[in-house]
Amino acid sequence: HMNEATVPGITPVQQMLASGTGALLTSLFVTPLDVVKIRLQAQQTPFYQGKCFLYCNGLMDHIYVCQYGASCTSWYKTPTHFSGTLDAFVKITRNEGVRSLWSGLPPTLVMAVPATVIYFTCYDQLRDLLRYGMGFQGNYIPLVAGGLARLGAVSVISPLELVRTKMQSQKLTYSELRVCIRSSVAQDGWLSLWRGWGPTVLRDVPFSALYWFNYELVKAQLCDQYHVSQATFSISFTAGAISGAVAAIMTLPFDVVKTRRQIQLGEMETLGVPVKNPTSTWHIMRGIWAESGYRGLFAGFLPRVIKVAPACAVMISTYEFGKIFFQKMNLDREQQAC
Repeated sequence: HMNEATVPGITPVQQMLASGTGALLTSLFVTPLDVVKIRLQAQQTPFYQGKCFLYCNGLMDHIYVCQYGASCTSWYKTPTHFSGTLDAFVKITRNEGVRSLWSGLPPTLVMAVPATVIYFTCYDQLRDLLRYGMGFQGNYIPLVAGGLARLGAVSVISPLELVRTKMQSQKLTYSELRVCIRSSVAQDGWLSLWRGWGPTVLRDVPFSALYWFNYELVKAQLCDQYHVSQATFSISFTAGAISGAVAAIMTLPFDVVKTRRQIQLGEMETLGVPVKNPTSTWHIMRGIWAESGYRGLFAGFLPRVIKVAPACAVMISTYEFGKIFFQKMNLDREQQAC
């Protein structure tokens, strides 16, 4: 193992800054891929009021509700036909300007940055607590820390996500939103705010555990191979991409289920249909299996891996770079103080 104990520590606030920057860069990088994916999906389905799309920046994802009068209705009025991903990039840029490739970015950032900050900072704190605070040893530490950190982040963000969907789908002001949440809590209890938590946890916690486990393994191996004590930018980038891809492939069935479930919930919210009991994860999986076999469960395989692997790579290498930057800064400060 690396002699991390000898490396000067960085404060949790610095960890937050490093992960926040990472989330920001990742979102900037992945949003165009996402916009294109959504537009390609949209051309296969007719428009209806309150249609939902899922934006996912490789770290977190959120639902986007398309209302009349919203920017997305203009896509349907002037349907440009895209023959594929590259064609879509070119045509969107040419017909609507480069900026429309980053549409939906502000709401993404509002959710993605805090979620990622919580998740990454928790992971580091938990890993160090398990390793140094409690004296556990072994490869399974990243697995436990990764899973728990994601569980925490999902639990904090889940209600916010629901609130954001409500605001966006019903165009509520903040005061109306308060009333809306209050009545929903009065009706269905506090737990109703965590609707959709289950499928998210089912996908994100295993993903996270697998991701960190593989990341620390690959990183250690690459460090050994190149005889360096601390991971360089390219090492963490490579390790992030590999472990992201592996974790994405292994959790793909859960992703398919979660997307369906989230869109179901979003559309129930928007169309004002009372959510009786959304179908269980197991039910959805059996349904997909009956419909289209294992192919259905691994649908969207390429787009997900193409997005998740670079997103993981950009995120982790920015984060590690930020941490090293702050470590140097803290060291310099200490030396000046001496």
